[in-house]
Amino acid sequence: MKTLRVLVVDDEPLARQRLEDLLAREAGVEVVRSVADGEAAVAAIRELAPDLVFLDVQMPGRTGLDVVREIGADAMPATVFVTAWDQHAVAAFELAAVDYIVKPFDDERFEQALRRARRAIERDEVGRLAAQLAAVLHGADAGAASAGPAGAAGAAKPPWLERIAVETKGQVRVVPVKQIEYIVASGPYAEIHAGDRRYIIRERMQTLEERLDPAKFFRIHRSAIVRLDLIETLLRNQGGDYAVKLRGGVQLKVSRNRIEELESRIGLGR
Repeated sequence: MKTLRVLVVDDEPLARQRLEDLLAREAGVEVVRSVADGEAAVAAIRELAPDLVFLDVQMPGRTGLDVVREIGADAMPATVFVTAWDQHAVAAFELAAVDYIVKPFDDERFEQALRRARRAIERDEVGRLAAQLAAVLHGADAGAASAGPAGAAGAAKPPWLERIAVETKGQVRVVPVKQIEYIVASGPYAEIHAGDRRYIIRERMQTLEERLDPAKFFRIHRSAIVRLDLIETLLRNQGGDYAVKLRGGVQLKVSRNRIEELESRIGLGR
């Protein structure tokens, strides 16, 4: 069996280390390099010509899709996208790449993606996948072009998230955003609360804030985002601290520098 030469691309050190550790356990696999950003990924692909790339989608600066644009879909190695949600449409990834894995993923899901990648490379299916990926990129670029120059009147923004893909026990569950009640930070992860269910994704609160409809969600604290129409009571605690009480009784702290805008959002102008 030919040794599979793999490049790992992820801006999060722990995520890179996890992929490296999982790949190190696999027979016939060599990690030729592990890099932290899109620019280094482009250079590594051109220099090393790996057989397979585990490519993070959401990276500051040059994203995973920017890397593909720079290299060219027809010149890309077999690619497994690594993503925290379906921001760029999970269905498109499934068609355009060997596979995709959603953070946080378990060992079984990783092994499934690696097996699928090996099979595609052995069957020489990378060319077919490249054509599909080119079509996806063409559609994304056409959408951006139709928005007009930056700052032009009527320029379209990316659509707000309607669903978030969450991986649990090797399966991907799609959580409709309309079911989300609040989101809180938990270290490098975000906890999504929807009814009596809790889902964990590896994503920054800043990114979630930017991708959720501001007419429906508001970041009340650096570690909390709430659905506005679920706020039942605005509480002022001793010492001048604020909190909100949601339907169902959950209470979440509100930063003092956000209280004025929150009052305006819920119709309690001072």
